Amino acid sequence: MNAGNWPSLAPLLGALAQPPALSALAPAQWDLLVRQGRRADVLARIGAAALSAGRWDAVPSSARVHLGSALKLAQRQHTELRHEVQEVARALAPTGLPVVLLKGAAYVVQDLPAAMGRMVSDLDILVPRDRLADVESALMMGGWVSTNRDAYDQRYYRSWMHELPPLEHMKRGTVLDVHHAIMPLTARLQPDTGQLLQASLAVGGREDIRVLCPADMVLHSATHLFHESELELGLRGLVDLDALLRDFGRDATFWDVLQARAVVHQLEWPMFLALRYCGMFLQTPTPPQFASALLGAASRRRRPTPLSCMDALYLRALRPPHASANDAWTLPARWLLYLRGHWLRMPPALLLWHLLRKLFTPLYAKTHP
Repeated sequence: MNAGNWPSLAPLLGALAQPPALSALAPAQWDLLVRQGRRADVLARIGAAALSAGRWDAVPSSARVHLGSALKLAQRQHTELRHEVQEVARALAPTGLPVVLLKGAAYVVQDLPAAMGRMVSDLDILVPRDRLADVESALMMGGWVSTNRDAYDQRYYRSWMHELPPLEHMKRGTVLDVHHAIMPLTARLQPDTGQLLQASLAVGGREDIRVLCPADMVLHSATHLFHESELELGLRGLVDLDALLRDFGRDATFWDVLQARAVVHQLEWPMFLALRYCGMFLQTPTPPQFASALLGAASRRRRPTPLSCMDALYLRALRPPHASANDAWTLPARWLLYLRGHWLRMPPALLLWHLLRKLFTPLYAKTHP
């Protein structure tokens, strides 16, 4: 299955997977591409790909305005992020812990292809759980504070989740997410945080700024996307994975390491789903039999959901949240995956209590101002 199965998405997916195809787009296709790309948060990515492929002059001036504006915003975010990484490293220096960067921040500080046109609204780091108190204290001294005062939310994060409540810097307003794992404490899957930290790599020879090793970086991106509850930016997640796999996959040894690390972290199923939908949407190349090996390992661990069901949901939910990309089943698919994401993160009793509270708290607030 490829972009041809969704005619309304063909210009957007073609621009992401094969930038030279931009030259053949008609004005109406450019109009749709810009609208969908903005909703999917990949406009800057398309602009960066057009520049890299030498196709910038093929972009009509009306569309170039939008792509150029998105590119400038992404570049400014990258500059601010690099500065923020230095500030976090300085704040954590008294603890003796490095800043282990996750997701977009890791792509940017390494100048990976995945960073091209990648929007980064906040900074995510990974620290050992037994050092959380030291980390939070050091960050408070550096000016980062939790702005969420709700007692339930504080308990929710600190007792059950894989991160502290988001921290915001008092002066700069930057948002910092401090993770002590890549999956919640209550989740069915429990990747080994110790191994993630142990295998992390120094950036530019600096031991105080590190990133996950390539295989773990891909696994984290796959797990984040396919255990997510809200998939409005799901296509952007696929674009990240596509860029990482194309980049790291040039090393022939990468695929064996990726499979081994998937087994170590119990992440064969989300990694398989990542390969499946990257291939369907973006034609991401992978070695023959690699996906089959992951599926076999996942099946031995537990019985996976039938692929026909997963396709019915994800082939709708991963499209841009734009009317041209939706059908009658898109909203139900997103709702079911919202429930699935929570189901994977919480045991049934806790999930029921959490969803009921989230449902009725806004209603109570409206009736008791």
